Amino acid sequence: MELKQFSVAVVGYGNVGQCVVEAIQQSADMRLAGIVEVPQLVETLKQNVKAIPLVADPLDLGEIDVAILAVNSLAVPKIAPTYLKRGINTVDPYDIHGDSALKLKKHLDKLAKEYGCVSIIAAGWDPGTDSIIRTIFEIITPEGITNVNFGPGMSMGHTVVVKGIKGVKDAISITVPLGMGIHKRMVYVELYDGYDLENISRTIKDNQYFINDETHVFSVKNVKELIDMGHGVRIERKGVAGKTHNQRLEFNMSITNPAATGQVLVSAARASLKQRPGCYSLPEIPPLDFIYGDREQLLHRLI
Repeated sequence: MELKQFSVAVVGYGNVGQCVVEAIQQSADMRLAGIVEVPQLVETLKQNVKAIPLVADPLDLGEIDVAILAVNSLAVPKIAPTYLKRGINTVDPYDIHGDSALKLKKHLDKLAKEYGCVSIIAAGWDPGTDSIIRTIFEIITPEGITNVNFGPGMSMGHTVVVKGIKGVKDAISITVPLGMGIHKRMVYVELYDGYDLENISRTIKDNQYFINDETHVFSVKNVKELIDMGHGVRIERKGVAGKTHNQRLEFNMSITNPAATGQVLVSAARASLKQRPGCYSLPEIPPLDFIYGDREQLLHRLI
């Protein structure tokens, strides 16, 4: 029997979008419908993608089952509804934790149910797969404290925010773990002529991405000389199982940031087709739904 593939559009072709395309091409159950980009980039990027359809209007790609939004988190609340209102599932890497994520989830849940489709938010590695790890840790030790230590490595979300500040030509934000879930941000900026580092630094530190962390901002001549896509995380929990204290759990991961994010988004696209209409975060979805393969064989291997 011929395998039925579902159709996926990739919205955005930056570092993450490129890795999403690669992951789709490696997935037997998926077909890459094409790439959607902002109009001013379409003609330039067509030279890079060659045989892959690249358009400004997703309607030009024909039938789409899932749209993977490989875009800046701050753009997700605006872009996701445009696809959900067309009955297309969306998956996004929204990486703002807490109240902001829950507010977005509630909004997209209403739209997804109204238009009979599925939205999966915060489908990167943190929030995302790390959220699942934190959930598992609390199954084992319901009482205790979890600390999440990122890096050292480049934070794509923080970097994108800095790049969006007027006067910044290029930037990179490095996350440095200090332990016990506390971090500092080392931000390197390449400025346009006429812009003051002190004012740019103040704008960065007041942003919601940076306001809760120790942040240092430096001016450099060439940001590209500093870029390394490597990142990582160590999640630690010390807690109680039943009445027994001092249960220690640890999860470590060292990754290439865009590739890991892209793969999680693609796995979440697969999972979206197995859910009822609504908006979900990763801990709410059965783990097997993310993985391609026969369910019984997967259970045989994983149990």
